[in-house]
Amino acid sequence: MKLTLVTDAWTPQVNGVVRTLVTTVEALKAAGHHVQTITPSQFRSVPCPTYPEIRLALTRWRKVARMIRKFEPDAIHIATEGPLGIAARRYCVRHKLPFTTAFHTRFPDYVSARTGLSPELFWRYLRWFHKPSRNILTATPRLAAELAMRGLPHTVLWSRGVDLSLFSPRHAPHPAYANLTRPIMLCVGRVAVEKNIETFLKAPVPGTKVVVGDGPALERLKRDYPQVTFLGALHGDELAAAYAGADVLAFPSLTDTFGLVMVEALASGVPVAGFPCPARST
Repeated sequence: MKLTLVTDAWTPQVNGVVRTLVTTVEALKAAGHHVQTITPSQFRSVPCPTYPEIRLALTRWRKVARMIRKFEPDAIHIATEGPLGIAARRYCVRHKLPFTTAFHTRFPDYVSARTGLSPELFWRYLRWFHKPSRNILTATPRLAAELAMRGLPHTVLWSRGVDLSLFSPRHAPHPAYANLTRPIMLCVGRVAVEKNIETFLKAPVPGTKVVVGDGPALERLKRDYPQVTFLGALHGDELAAAYAGADVLAFPSLTDTFGLVMVEALASGVPVAGFPCPARST
């Protein structure tokens, strides 16, 4: 099978969406499928306002259309609602080609957190973007129900898994934990305002708070919370060791659709503390 994947989120970004898509592409190729990826790395791009780690592709929709036509895919999946997603959507709608989309990110809540504007303004855009798709891939039944209430009922479940060969209680604790006061409370993810990390950092609890991840709020939080241990972005065995050595994973986000870090922590034998909201519901 030949599949075209169009996404505005791709390496070198480090987040759950990119990890999901990269892992999916690797699995598809290992199964013998041919996958075309159309990503910002193939175009001139500019930093996303307030989030420079994200690059926004600069291109005409016809160039994206030519790339898709040349590949002649059996299926087209548009993963994100950014410039490349819009270009691919336009091509598919204009030529009456079936395509799927995915709801990876609570885009309205993220933009609202950064601008102060009402999320409802951005839900209008999402309804426009996703409405003509054949199906919207969603991570949980709770999210599917929410989308249905917002006028997007054509969802199918696409859940997530965890690499049990990597994430396991058998790992020795990360060396950075050696002299830290327990309990060690770990937070893993993008260090950005929409992740609500500061609520965790302000919590008056005994022990040591550890943050793993990078993002636009990292330097400010380092200055404001010198008592917190910031380890930056970790990968592979280092990340697995950070999980395995912790006493609890704190997941303060109120806006995630599915926190991959939660299942990674649970696979590592570490309990999760989070708010009772859709980001925690399956």
